[in-house]
Amino acid sequence: MNDGPVQNARIYYFSGTGNAQWISQWMAASMQVHGTTVQLENIDKLRAQSNQTGPADLIGICAPTHGFNFPPVVLRFVMNFPQGKKQKVFICNTRAGMKAGRIFLPGLSGIALLLTALIMCLKGYRIVGLRPFDMPSNWISIHPGLKEKVARSIMLRCKTKAESFAQKMVSGKKDFRALYDIVQDLLIAPISLGYYMIGRFIFAKSFYADQHCTNCGLCIKNCPVNAIQMVEQRPYWTYQCESCMRCMNTCPERAIQTAHGFVFGVFYLVMVLFLNQLWAWLLQLNNLQLNQLIHHNWLRFTIESVVVLFFLLLAYRIMHSLLRFKWFEQLIRLTSLTSYRFWRRFYGKKYRFAPTTRDQQESVSG
Repeated sequence: MNDGPVQNARIYYFSGTGNAQWISQWMAASMQVHGTTVQLENIDKLRAQSNQTGPADLIGICAPTHGFNFPPVVLRFVMNFPQGKKQKVFICNTRAGMKAGRIFLPGLSGIALLLTALIMCLKGYRIVGLRPFDMPSNWISIHPGLKEKVARSIMLRCKTKAESFAQKMVSGKKDFRALYDIVQDLLIAPISLGYYMIGRFIFAKSFYADQHCTNCGLCIKNCPVNAIQMVEQRPYWTYQCESCMRCMNTCPERAIQTAHGFVFGVFYLVMVLFLNQLWAWLLQLNNLQLNQLIHHNWLRFTIESVVVLFFLLLAYRIMHSLLRFKWFEQLIRLTSLTSYRFWRRFYGKKYRFAPTTRDQQESVSG
């Protein structure tokens, strides 16, 4: 269906290391070439209470996928978005794209697009586009950053797709490419809930600054959600951290690490040495109601998660204090995979791309 050309558009984006920002900029440039006035808005620079749609005929929302959902800062932004009057909205997400040889491997969206689309529909907007973009995976707490050559090839592929999608949006067409993956996205929906309720807090307590930190304060200044504080003359990550990887990927000293050994050590101590012994002791009491509660999977999972988070918070505070001792800092660093040189960083904002569409090339040459 074609609703006619769009005169004005406004794209809201949130980006940790540049993926969603690139997609938004590529779409904006393509729209402008076709005569649409476009305004880009950085979500982490805006206050939710002052959201305004302005004169836009078309509204876009673009953000990365964290734990198979949009980051909490984006969800809060969408929840606080003003009521609509059937304005057209498209929603895009960047997800963890990879590459094996010449084969491009897609990421997973989970409920990122579906949940946001539902919220916007309930607010009175009309969804005209849902599109995932498999930009280079930047979650270097889990894997090394992709080589620049690989990352560039993935990004150039997405650039062409973003331009094509943008042209559809401003010409009044619709594009629901995201619905092709709806079955697998719904299947992993419970994981997104688990990440939102538990996983993101565990990630938040895995970052630390090693001995190379110069206290320059860039990580604190650049954090989009103000999650980093200076505690005992060293950056300290609070539970507000959303694991966008901006700090780790932009630290000029490469001093921000993920404490893999510390996190796994806390899990082992709490789950194996504490909780398993606790459950065994409670079962020995031979209390029927208590035994039923222990074997209730969701209840047990909730209790274990709360206990793990409590001990992780306590252990993280202790770790932060002990990092001032060289022997302890060395121990944590040796068990942090990100501290090794083979564990590459990723910062998509540093890349530069030439125009690829014919219209953009003509506009540049002209």
